[in-house]
Amino acid sequence: MRTFVTGGTGFIGANLVRQLLDQGHEVVCLTRRTSPGLCLDGLNVQLIQADLSDPEAMRQALEGCQQVYHLAGIFDPSPGGRESMFEVHVNATRSLLEAGKAVGIDRLLLCSSSVTVGFGPKSAPGDEQSDIDPGAIYGEDGPLRWYYESKLAAEALVRDFEGVDTVTVNPDFILGAWDIKPTSGQLVLSMMKGWVPVYPKGGKCFMDADDCALGHIGAMERGRSGERYLLGNENHSYRDFMAMISQVTGRRGPLFPLPRRSAEVLGAVGAIGSRFDAHRFAGLDRNVLRSVGQERYRSAAKANAAFRLPRTPLEVSIEKAARWFTDHGYLD
Repeated sequence: MRTFVTGGTGFIGANLVRQLLDQGHEVVCLTRRTSPGLCLDGLNVQLIQADLSDPEAMRQALEGCQQVYHLAGIFDPSPGGRESMFEVHVNATRSLLEAGKAVGIDRLLLCSSSVTVGFGPKSAPGDEQSDIDPGAIYGEDGPLRWYYESKLAAEALVRDFEGVDTVTVNPDFILGAWDIKPTSGQLVLSMMKGWVPVYPKGGKCFMDADDCALGHIGAMERGRSGERYLLGNENHSYRDFMAMISQVTGRRGPLFPLPRRSAEVLGAVGAIGSRFDAHRFAGLDRNVLRSVGQERYRSAAKANAAFRLPRTPLEVSIEKAARWFTDHGYLD
């Protein structure tokens, strides 16, 4: 089957492309450059350079494709970040849908984010139906709020678009190989490079990157039209997560919880620093720091039951990430 992928040069996309190739798909990847980059280097994929927001260019790119995996995304904390995130997540998605409708694709899958899904404590984790208060969680304005709003708008767009069958997935905290930026693997990398003495008081829902890729394929093949599926596996506190990293890598683990006062000070530093370098200080956003102090647990029972996904232990996912960072010179 001829399958079109956007975002194939990213973390989840790189794992998805490999799973698709293993299953015999003919994969076409949208790219912004002639060379595939590290994530796709050496793979038997067709590369197409085109503007994702150009409906005619997308129509030509999609000719002959039956399925579209739309994973392209951006987090832009700069002053113009709201416009750029809506351009990529909403306007470009609309362009892709219109192109898909014109050529008659079978189905489009949107990779959204767990930021649009509610959460709770371990005793009552959130799921696809859980309510969310964006003001309390992401603030009234700023990069996290823009990211949330643009992802939610993209979900609504694909759900309501007429003429193309669609399904959405919402990955949570994903770990494994090919985390090129890195993103969710940054904490693993930081602990491998040096001692991180404190741990955040919150927690998340974790999932292996290979399992996440299979979740995308499961949703494409068996997901119900218009539905969304949270992709996750194990709920763990950051303290337990960092203890696992310590055990897997042999590095020293954290000893102390991150004090609330320290988080407030770091947030103030981030607010000042972002005025000069928004990307460098994005991790010190007040809402980001608040998030790691909360129990943001979620249940992926819906996807796991529907697609019968593997349940790779988190320790194995950490080892995959650590080995990939080591092999690709991230510790040099």
